[in-house]
Amino acid sequence: MAHPKRKQSKQRTAKRRTHDKAKLPTLATCSNCGATHIYHTVCPECGYYRGKLAIEKIAAE
Repeated sequence: MAHPKRKQSKQRTAKRRTHDKAKLPTLATCSNCGATHIYHTVCPECGYYRGKLAIEKIAAE
């Protein structure tokens, strides 16, 4: 197994880790109600996905 000859600097470690950040999810606008939701998922407001009813929403009392 290889062993490092010198300590890796903090700057070099930070350069390597620049791509390890979390990305924001892509958002879409619902064509039925106009609410914003995560892409490729059912709208949490109305329950529609790609213009069709996917989940029947029950009105909260």
